[in-house]
Amino acid sequence: MSHHNNSTPGQRFRDAVASEQPLQVVGAINANHALLAKRAGFKAIYLSGGGVAAGSLGVPDLGITGLDDVLTDVRRITDVCDLPLLVDVDTGFGSSAFNVARTVKSMIKFGAAAIHIEDQVGAKRCGHRPNKEIVSQQEMVDRIKAAVDARTDDSFVIMARTDALAVEGLESALERAAACIEAGADMVFPEAITELEMYKLFASRVKAPILANITEFGATPLFTTEQLKSADVSIVLYPLSAFRAMNKAAENVYTAIRRDGTQQNVIDTMQTRMELYDRIDYHTFEQKLDALFAAKK
Repeated sequence: MSHHNNSTPGQRFRDAVASEQPLQVVGAINANHALLAKRAGFKAIYLSGGGVAAGSLGVPDLGITGLDDVLTDVRRITDVCDLPLLVDVDTGFGSSAFNVARTVKSMIKFGAAAIHIEDQVGAKRCGHRPNKEIVSQQEMVDRIKAAVDARTDDSFVIMARTDALAVEGLESALERAAACIEAGADMVFPEAITELEMYKLFASRVKAPILANITEFGATPLFTTEQLKSADVSIVLYPLSAFRAMNKAAENVYTAIRRDGTQQNVIDTMQTRMELYDRIDYHTFEQKLDALFAAKK
């Protein structure tokens, strides 16, 4: 693992946004996938709240997850991968400004580069599901102010996510985004956008980087990076793409082993032992052991 002692995770995230238009950010469901994403050439990665809920806890994304659940996954990822990590903190894990502050301070301490915090009520839903409920604009602005005020590192990125489009319409979403930037947010994440041109409106209204959440099977079409660049999008997020593929692959393997009494028919869908060792740098660890114990002889 390479260490950047001269820059913070937040600064590395800002640099990545500046260096790639738009910046592709992929979801990594665990530390192993963080390493795979880095190997594939991505400059930043993401930890999804829905991913922590479904992947680590096996529960729906309905506000069941707590701060410590997310921090556990954050720490495991940042321990082995130096790519800047954007983390979904839902509504901030608690109803008071102090909850939001605790969340921000903890994320910085555990090595995250950025967070996005949303304007849904505490009993939140997936952003691409019906019947979402949002808090008032004032309450959302207060969340942002609390987050910004709690920063122990000015480079740490605070992104405002608004779910207002599906609930109150475009004008309300634009207004909220602008109010959040005014309150100190660095970037904006308008959720469940349905048309490409809408991103352009957000970009011109808030004069800050806009994130497009290109999640599969949701409300947003699977726009390409070229299309999104033309709509002034700065960051393209693929929150759960690898997770969905991994789940389908696991199901297929379990089904086959149970059905066939052997894994022979699905062996070609598996990562090999040598591939795994290569991806997690097994041999470097082994050589370190050999060197340590050789010195004692």
